[in-house]
Amino acid sequence: MLLETRKLNAFYGDFQALFDIDTQLDEGEIVAIIGANGAGKSTYLKSIAGLMAGSAASVLVDGAPVGSCSAPAMVDLGVSLVPEGRRLFPSLTVEENLLIGSDSPAARRKTETGWTLPKVYELFPVLQALRSRPATTLSGGQQQMVAIGRGLMSNPRILLCDEISLGLAPIVIRDIYQAVPRIKASGISLILVEQDVVQAMAVADRVYCFQEGRLSLSGRAGDLTREQIHAAYFGT
Repeated sequence: MLLETRKLNAFYGDFQALFDIDTQLDEGEIVAIIGANGAGKSTYLKSIAGLMAGSAASVLVDGAPVGSCSAPAMVDLGVSLVPEGRRLFPSLTVEENLLIGSDSPAARRKTETGWTLPKVYELFPVLQALRSRPATTLSGGQQQMVAIGRGLMSNPRILLCDEISLGLAPIVIRDIYQAVPRIKASGISLILVEQDVVQAMAVADRVYCFQEGRLSLSGRAGDLTREQIHAAYFGT
């Protein structure tokens, strides 16, 4: 097992956002995290990425407890987050934003076999033509490609994607999700947080549904019925 959470809890001050979340991600797998707004999906990713304090034993990578590690330490362990809202640097060009992702020990160790600028441009050809433009002047879909590319440039083993289709037109979502199998084929395992259940189910091997900070459903994507997902999503 590549990644596991065990009784993962998360707090914002006195407010508890996650309650005893148990999940797993195997090598070469795509896991989808679905649920309504406020269900705790983004908090879950932040907890794994080292952006929220937690107990060491609540997150494991290769069986080692890492739940108390910092975000830079998690990047060095091969965990990269593509955050909701993209969070690009407005003063930097597309290419400079991408290169920031390569500034880690893990990325530098894999410069020959891992993700490089040419490989990112091959995945998203439109970015090469726009590489000298300020990143935040691009369209929403193009900015999302930059954010994904930046995450890949750290050469992760695990890519955490938070709402990568949010606010985008269907044709743009299609283009972005067409890249997901190619990312998986490169040896990266993915966790996708998605409100678009249909899109999530189309690419995922395993699905977890969150409701009000608790796990309401889990299973192989092909085994879950529409009725089960509806009940877990809305609590009906």
